[in-house]
Amino acid sequence: MFDKKVKKTITSVLFVCLGNICRSPTAEAIFRHKALHAGMAIEIDSAGTLGAHIGSPPDKRSRAVGEERGYNFKKIKCRKVDLSDFEHFDYIVAMDKQNMQNLLEICPEEHQHKIALMMSFCSSQEDEVPDPYYGGKRGFEYVLDLIEQASDGLLEQIKQRFA
Repeated sequence: MFDKKVKKTITSVLFVCLGNICRSPTAEAIFRHKALHAGMAIEIDSAGTLGAHIGSPPDKRSRAVGEERGYNFKKIKCRKVDLSDFEHFDYIVAMDKQNMQNLLEICPEEHQHKIALMMSFCSSQEDEVPDPYYGGKRGFEYVLDLIEQASDGLLEQIKQRFA
């Protein structure tokens, strides 16, 4: 059993997609769950490169498929990436290449090494987490599958870094 009282954050992770409505809040919920169950004190947040949904909860379809698997989306609200995020977070994880490019364009050079693609943390035929927004339930489930797989790889990398 692990101690649920977090005394010191060992690292911080920011997940990023376009609107912070589907993929990045899903990654936040999944990664928070996995880090908690691994007993790791990690600060976890999500944001979008576009600010169209600021203050909104994650997409109800994302929440529905995530909650079916036991993930908690409470207290997650959409927000836009802020310039202070680049200094604050140790890992800035983009869901796709376009959002990674958007991040690199606004990120100070000294922090660009922190930016990575989500799918770079696992071996998969997919190199990006596809946007499920205009698709059906299966698309949201597939995104969940990919994020679960990549989250395991990211968690393992963090464990090795701080072991």
